[in-house]
Amino acid sequence: MSDAAGSTVKDGYKAIREWVTVVGVALLIAFLVRGFVLQQFYISGPSMETTLYGNNRVLVNKLSYRLHGISRGDVVVFDRVTTSDGAVSHDDLIKRVIALPGDTIEIKNCVVIVNSKPTVEPYLDKDVLGLLDPVNRCRVANMPIQTIPNKKIFVMGDNRPESFDSRSFGPISESLIVGRAFAIVWPFNRISTL
Repeated sequence: MSDAAGSTVKDGYKAIREWVTVVGVALLIAFLVRGFVLQQFYISGPSMETTLYGNNRVLVNKLSYRLHGISRGDVVVFDRVTTSDGAVSHDDLIKRVIALPGDTIEIKNCVVIVNSKPTVEPYLDKDVLGLLDPVNRCRVANMPIQTIPNKKIFVMGDNRPESFDSRSFGPISESLIVGRAFAIVWPFNRISTL
């Protein structure tokens, strides 16, 4: 084999090695970003309508709560762990933070009251708020006052008549939070921040 042919083969192997390295590093970075920084989630179900719909995809910041605390009004994704006949299942749910550790919360005639003050909720559907029947308007018209335990939060869906949330399963542990949803990324006509 001539020196020119040998050099060409070596150059080809070198180019392949470089491409494999570049692709490998890119995949590693993508996995690290998805695992620790940002992740896309698919919305299923009506519990967050009209903020989010069943075919929307959102970006979730997984670092957010390592840098600062949770705030009322944040839209969060969390892991809901359930057991049935000994089988453990995990569901990612998305809801809005309504009350924080130490807050008191109650519901009176569909009005959410946190720390003795009615909560202003501009994200709720005005048409649903206009319904006369409280069950159709918010599903749980009245809930006795409770204090949110330490390291727990109270979450609710924006579509109150259709949301399975802390009104049913109680406050959730902060440790179950995957991250804060901050942007709708699909479909294109709904791209916006939350």
